[in-house]
Amino acid sequence: MTESMRSSGDYEYEPAPVNPEWPPPPPHQPPTVHQDGGPGPKPKRTRGPVALLAAVAIVAAAVGGGTAYAFQELTGKDTVASASASTNVVPSSKKGDVAAIAAAVSPSVVEINATLSNGSSTGSGVIITSNGEIVTNNHVIAGADSIKVRTSDGRSYTADVVGTDSSKDLALIKLQGASGLKPASLGNSSDVQVGDTVVAIGSPEGLTGTVTSGIVSALNRDVTVPTDEGQGQDQGGGSDGQWPFEFGGRQFNGDTGSSTTTYKAIQTDASLNPGNSGGALINAAGQVVGINSAMYASSQQSSSSSDAGSIGLGFAIPVNTVKSDLAHLRAGGTDNN
Repeated sequence: MTESMRSSGDYEYEPAPVNPEWPPPPPHQPPTVHQDGGPGPKPKRTRGPVALLAAVAIVAAAVGGGTAYAFQELTGKDTVASASASTNVVPSSKKGDVAAIAAAVSPSVVEINATLSNGSSTGSGVIITSNGEIVTNNHVIAGADSIKVRTSDGRSYTADVVGTDSSKDLALIKLQGASGLKPASLGNSSDVQVGDTVVAIGSPEGLTGTVTSGIVSALNRDVTVPTDEGQGQDQGGGSDGQWPFEFGGRQFNGDTGSSTTTYKAIQTDASLNPGNSGGALINAAGQVVGINSAMYASSQQSSSSSDAGSIGLGFAIPVNTVKSDLAHLRAGGTDNN
């Protein structure tokens, strides 16, 4: 009997050798438990600023039309809410629905009342930042001694002129003490086509928040208008009407006066009336594609521009013109006539 044999007659075996290439077994760790004795949760990772911004970007991409406004509120920056062609301010299922467009965009359109030395001027404007920057027509506020603005919810503000550009009939005003306003989403007027559905929102005859609809009936119309509201009134011009306006080299309803500006306009049959100037022309997705600026009224209608009505020929400044002019307006602008 060998040495490995015990006296009892049993054999004692040597343990099997360990392969040096095998890793050692991990030490046993007792599971973490809750106070109630259940298994513990996995450790949580800390979410830093980069993760937060990434989450905001994902949410913004999912929400659509409110993206620039939402991101602006989170970051505290007053940036203009521009939108791509695929961005919908209204839900995709409501695209082209006039009621849905009106509900979404009306809070971004205001009524403007300018007090002039010789009277007053009423028009509209489009909110472009939450702290109260508003785009309107230059002829609405030209020569104003004071400007009052009323929002869709009835709040009233005093406004200051930031900059004007009479060559484009555009002006930028800023509300005093405003915050938390809803800026409109500015679309791409290069994507506008004849036949597109459009909605106009403004304050014709002081009727705040009036909504009309129609289609784009022509593009790139050469429109000539006066550089201020009172110009051309009572100037004759061989016409009974007083609303100064011309396009295509022909004058309509009064003399346009000596100080005018001409621009390429979007033509629409959405009803426009005095007071719509400076308001929004909106596409089916709820994006602003133009700033309503002029209408045609025949000389046979009335001798007063305030009584003239729309006959389906309205004109809007393309929003791409507005966007390209914003830096100029924010810097104070110039009157280039």
